[in-house]
Amino acid sequence: MTFIIVTSAILFLLLALTRLDWAVLLIVAALPTYLIRFKLLGLPLTFLEIMILIAFAVWFFKAFWPGFKKLLKDKSARMNYPYSVEIILLLIVSLLAVGTAHWSAGALGIWKAYFFEPLLLFILLFNVFKDKKSWLKILGALAISAAAVSLLAIFQQATGLLIANPFWAAGATRRVVSFFGYPNAVGLYLAPLVIIFSGWLASLNWQDGIFFYDRPKKIFLGLVIIISILAIYFAKSEGALIGLVVGFLVFGLLAGRKARIITLILLIFIGAGAYFYAPAKNAIIKKATLSDLSGSIRRQQWKETWTMLSDGRIISGAGLSGYQTAIKPYHQEGIFYNSDNLPNFDARVYGSAELRTKYWQPVEIYLYPHNIFLNFWSELGMAGALLFIWIIGKYLFLSLRLSQKLKIKNEPEKYLALGLFAAMIVVIIHGLVDVPYFKNDLAAMFWIIIALGAALNFPLTNKGENELSDNKK
Repeated sequence: MTFIIVTSAILFLLLALTRLDWAVLLIVAALPTYLIRFKLLGLPLTFLEIMILIAFAVWFFKAFWPGFKKLLKDKSARMNYPYSVEIILLLIVSLLAVGTAHWSAGALGIWKAYFFEPLLLFILLFNVFKDKKSWLKILGALAISAAAVSLLAIFQQATGLLIANPFWAAGATRRVVSFFGYPNAVGLYLAPLVIIFSGWLASLNWQDGIFFYDRPKKIFLGLVIIISILAIYFAKSEGALIGLVVGFLVFGLLAGRKARIITLILLIFIGAGAYFYAPAKNAIIKKATLSDLSGSIRRQQWKETWTMLSDGRIISGAGLSGYQTAIKPYHQEGIFYNSDNLPNFDARVYGSAELRTKYWQPVEIYLYPHNIFLNFWSELGMAGALLFIWIIGKYLFLSLRLSQKLKIKNEPEKYLALGLFAAMIVVIIHGLVDVPYFKNDLAAMFWIIIALGAALNFPLTNKGENELSDNKK
């Protein structure tokens, strides 16, 4: 294993030295390689981290360092990064969170994997890809990655193989995991990409049939969207599916008059069907009110987390990697879940030892509170939570404003901008009940999405910018 890792790292270094753009695209396409874990001089690392560090080092010493003196003298030659102030503040806040965790090895490991290295990748993207045409290659790399994740998930659904958990592998209770260790990771990874690819596909000009080489690209993109949705469905990732529905609704309502009318008609039909079909109505109410088992567990988690934060940690949070330790004194080992919808449940359970045994549901201590805002608050403190609210809000504002500007000009790129906007909506909706950032691949993807949105707003060179509309006429 060590030989394979070392050999792969050397080959990646050679690629970065000769074609840094290809090396960065490989990073984007291979985000799940964080699962390849090892130690270097006692320091835990993943192969994804190694690739990011190698690529950044090659850029730094080959491109940045030789012209460093010139940059000091000539301010006009400096790169004006989008979100530069936010990035600096995030590095400061996240380091303070490491300090809150007493500079533990676990906190430092999370800091480098979830903040430092994803931000290095963000900087790389803006230095390696200089025009809007080249940024489409990043979308292509993400599409290849989504295809690989989805195809493995579909294979698992068909065969039951390569699923370590016997319960998820069984035919009656099958939930696919793809390369990851648990089903929800499939939805967290693929759902935002589905919306982005849908916007990209909508922005392509399907009338240019004379360009034969374009049609396979469009067909490939359409297939990636389909198999990604299937993979999410087979993973039974309810949060991702709900996020997708909301994302598509937002996309449809903002895409234009025709799309808005179609979306509203679908909403009316689906709403009417759900209202008059009692099982669907009850299921929606349970999900919306978080009254099902997973929702009940989430509500208990949030209650415990808020109690923990209120007990002297409102400002500081628990520190990076400190949540599980901080939450222990406040953790309830389980809940009583009314799976049979018994009337007067609390009173009956309180008075019956038999019912307490039957309806007792153990609850473990999770790594995070499973809510996007509480996740940031508990890990980074109040300042970190507010900073991420600002970053996400700024991204949404810029993406929506750009899509409306392009809409006025009747530019097909409006759909891509809208897809990027709706993708963050998916992240937020799914994040209400899950952890859409604190994972190596998801942290990197978050900043890739931020970079893509910024690239459309950022004054890059105009070379190839019309390629976004795919050789439009």
